[in-house]
Amino acid sequence: MTTFLLDGAGSSPSLHPSRGLLVAQPGRPLLDVVVPVFNEEDDLEPCVRRLHAHLTRALPYPFRITIADNASTDATAAIADTLQAALPEVVAVHLPAKGRGRALKAVWSASDAPVLVYTDVDLSTDLAALLPLVAPLVSGHSDMAIGSRLARGSRVVRGPKREIISRSYNVLLRRSLGARFSDAQCGFKAIRKDVADQLLPLVEDTGWFFDTELLVLAERAGARIAEVPVDWVDDPDSSVDIVRTATEDVRGILRLARAFATGSLPLAALRAQLGRAPLDQVEPAVPGVPRGLLGQVVRFGAIGVLSTLAYLALYVLLRGAVGPQAANLVALLLTALANTAANRRLTFGVTGSGGLLRAHAQGLVVFAAALGLTSGALAALHALADPSRAVELTVLVVANVLATALRFLLLRRWVFGRRG
Repeated sequence: MTTFLLDGAGSSPSLHPSRGLLVAQPGRPLLDVVVPVFNEEDDLEPCVRRLHAHLTRALPYPFRITIADNASTDATAAIADTLQAALPEVVAVHLPAKGRGRALKAVWSASDAPVLVYTDVDLSTDLAALLPLVAPLVSGHSDMAIGSRLARGSRVVRGPKREIISRSYNVLLRRSLGARFSDAQCGFKAIRKDVADQLLPLVEDTGWFFDTELLVLAERAGARIAEVPVDWVDDPDSSVDIVRTATEDVRGILRLARAFATGSLPLAALRAQLGRAPLDQVEPAVPGVPRGLLGQVVRFGAIGVLSTLAYLALYVLLRGAVGPQAANLVALLLTALANTAANRRLTFGVTGSGGLLRAHAQGLVVFAAALGLTSGALAALHALADPSRAVELTVLVVANVLATALRFLLLRRWVFGRRG
């Protein structure tokens, strides 16, 4: 891989140490724009000439256009060679097997350009979005960028069938894999070469799910993904088999979900290499406030509110059947287990299975302290008077507030203090 210089004056402490402003080397492209094709003899030449003209006119960076011909059986290969001979920035690569993902992975892995781009041959996406797509990668602000037909400001022309399929697919990704990006399949994406080198070996799909898999892995690794609104006009002559593609996408989603559940992907190592440090680790701390405390308090408080509501609901549900002390014990135990798991991941940022049993064992000790506080308050209340249900719940809420403060201190300083 070619090493590109980082502009020290433009670097920022909030960036990963290996990422910053990219500066082109003499005689080498800063961008490699890949056009994967299979049997596109009609569209290839007008696409490449239009793309070449736009890049020459509108792009301030040196570029290369790589035609990735993946096993075409028509005149596509010959046209690609002709374009390579006619245009100095165009390169034709011929691959022996089909698959858009296979073509992109092969070309991107071998490229010497620090920013890797791809666009579909139909050029459905307006090329005016190309510079906004690559600018955050060149500056070091982002690690990957996608054109989004679903972002605010996008203008899209396509039939209702494709619109429904696209939106349904992205909803499925959010619900099944927790994806936060808005459009996985727009054929208009870019990635920094240093980030691609870490992610591409882990991407298994060789077809249309390649984009989604790369995006999900990048997001899970903590890479920053920029989304660019695009103008997009549907190609009515598209040869994509929607049913087959949807089936393969579902298989890919299940495969990724299984990999995340079993821990077979090295996400912790990827995050260490690609993830951006939290702001409280790179920005000056607030005087008198420990690093990370403000964010932890907010997240802990939100989880605490939900836990308290769940506790009160369980207590009211169980009290009539088992009595106040037993109801308090069961309700507090169940919500304490859920509370510890949520705070472990969301408040203190501890992931993976390492130390999980120990954390829950210590969480039970914290639970015992909270139980002692709430049970003691109940016992004292009933020893002094025969309270109404409203008074009893009020005392429990106050006791739980105190128990919550105690739980936060113990979790932060003892249970997750060194690991968080």
